[in-house]
Amino acid sequence: MNISDIKKYLHDYDGPDMSIMEVCGSHTAAIAKNGIPSLLSPHLHLLSGPGCPVCVTPSAYVDRLLSLAKDPGVCIVTFGDLMRVPGSTPYNLSQARGDGARVEMVYSPMDIFPLAAKEPDTTFIFAAVGFETTAPVYGLLVDYAVKHHIHNVKLLTAIKTMPEVIRHLMESGAPIDGFLAPGHVSVVTGVHVYEPIARDFSIPFGVSGFSGEEILLSLYGIVKARGQGRVMNFYPSVVKEDGNPEARALFETYFEPADACWRGMGTISGSGRELKKDYSWLDAGSEGLDRDTKANPACSCDRVLMGKISPMACPLFGRACTPANPQGACMVSTEGSCFSWYVNKRG
Repeated sequence: MNISDIKKYLHDYDGPDMSIMEVCGSHTAAIAKNGIPSLLSPHLHLLSGPGCPVCVTPSAYVDRLLSLAKDPGVCIVTFGDLMRVPGSTPYNLSQARGDGARVEMVYSPMDIFPLAAKEPDTTFIFAAVGFETTAPVYGLLVDYAVKHHIHNVKLLTAIKTMPEVIRHLMESGAPIDGFLAPGHVSVVTGVHVYEPIARDFSIPFGVSGFSGEEILLSLYGIVKARGQGRVMNFYPSVVKEDGNPEARALFETYFEPADACWRGMGTISGSGRELKKDYSWLDAGSEGLDRDTKANPACSCDRVLMGKISPMACPLFGRACTPANPQGACMVSTEGSCFSWYVNKRG
């Protein structure tokens, strides 16, 4: 079937209503950029899930970073997306830097080592936030620090894994009939990690690329497989069945499963990864960061992340909450559901 036939099928679909969730922030952005909702039948509904790393990081983690940043002997190192995420108050790392705290933005976690080498008396703490996609790089960071005996580099971890949160959504009664599985995550995990969930809940998964055509092909496959516990790989040029065993092995050398708090969803058993005890000297205080307090009580990021409402249903969306003045984490990152809906006028 060619792409024209796929578009026609999805546009003319007249079967039972079906809600499909993408659990990758890059998919959320690509869906909006390509105008895909406008190509679909009114019986097909796309939901944005918890696929943005900074969006699901609890307020206690941000509060801990802000507390560490107050120490004149500490420099926080982070990706740019985390800079404006509020903790339990609207205060964020960007404001802390404006007030004199040492906060450095980098493109790769490994950029921390040249900084640390120049200032041996300063402790550099990397804000290790992310999913399976970035986890191997954190393994590489720890591996380098261990092998080179570097003691002024540490991590504050909020590393999370996808299968556990997807299962949590289904067990919580989220209205989902299929999943557009995350392409970047699947490069590392492979496709088999979704099979138990697909089987247990009789729902299809489609591992997808990021072009408009790739997403439409994956949606077509998911719709055709409605009610079936199947996992389909529509991104075989990049995603292999067993993923990247070498990358997983490096990460698993230094990290182990742990319970993790997800912003708006509470603690999900086994959904996080923490440093093993032998490497706890690299940890900057990641344990016990399970408090999650909204900076603005009216923020509905939690319900958006679980697919229970669209961003536009939040009372703050586009009014008090905009990319220039985010009230919740979903409006901060370019991969956040609310940000994507706002800038692409999706709705």
